[in-house]
Amino acid sequence: MMKKLFAFIAVLGMLYFGASNNVVAQDQSDAATTEVAEETTPAAEEAVMAADVEEEQAAAAEEGKSLHSQLKQKFIEGGATFMSFVLITLILGLAMALERVIYLNLSTTNTKKLLLNVEEALDNGGIEAAKEICRNTRGPVASIFYQGLDRSEEGLDVVEKTVVSYGGVQAGLLEKGLSWISLFIALAPMLGFMGTVIGMISAFDAIEVAGDISPSLVAGGIKVALITTVSGLVVAIILQIFYNYCVAKIDSIINSMEDASISLIDILVKHNLKK
Repeated sequence: MMKKLFAFIAVLGMLYFGASNNVVAQDQSDAATTEVAEETTPAAEEAVMAADVEEEQAAAAEEGKSLHSQLKQKFIEGGATFMSFVLITLILGLAMALERVIYLNLSTTNTKKLLLNVEEALDNGGIEAAKEICRNTRGPVASIFYQGLDRSEEGLDVVEKTVVSYGGVQAGLLEKGLSWISLFIALAPMLGFMGTVIGMISAFDAIEVAGDISPSLVAGGIKVALITTVSGLVVAIILQIFYNYCVAKIDSIINSMEDASISLIDILVKHNLKK
């Protein structure tokens, strides 16, 4: 019995001693891991901080590249000679297009209101009062009305011919400058394609001088070619938008002129019948 008791106590002691050794080993392992972590944490933090600084610098550099600076850089890379011609084409084309846009918007008239005012003036003050209304109204429709009223004493046939003839004159004034805009639309991509050809010639010259083909030799010439081509196409697209707007505006004004001219003849017929 005593032997069994001593054996049992010995087994318990061995188990307790083994558990104590495991706990001590675990504590030592945890302490070592903590020390390693504490030793490596500053290095990791420095690496993270360095990466953050690099990202901030990259973001700042990216923000510093504004649209103006990027366009300036591409202008220089495309070659000052042909890019200058393309830029001049854009400036002249935009100047003429904006002038036409302003002129056409100023030429737009509320024809219904003008017809009512002319009819009221004819009923109350006669031809001279109606002519005064036309003189004080801006636009080609009022100018046509004035010419027609000025010949009203010579008969309706003369008035109709006068309105038609002067309407052609006003249509010509509305379309003034459109041929130049269309010229710049055609000229811009041509200049771009010419720069493309020049760039390809430069690339082949570099290949001939080096006697070997490598990407670094032909990259410069091809880049110049592509930049000039894109620039010419962008200029042509911008001017084409303005050109189509002007054409649509002119068509609208001419239609208003024709409708208003017919209405003016009807008003004069009613006025003559009232005499």
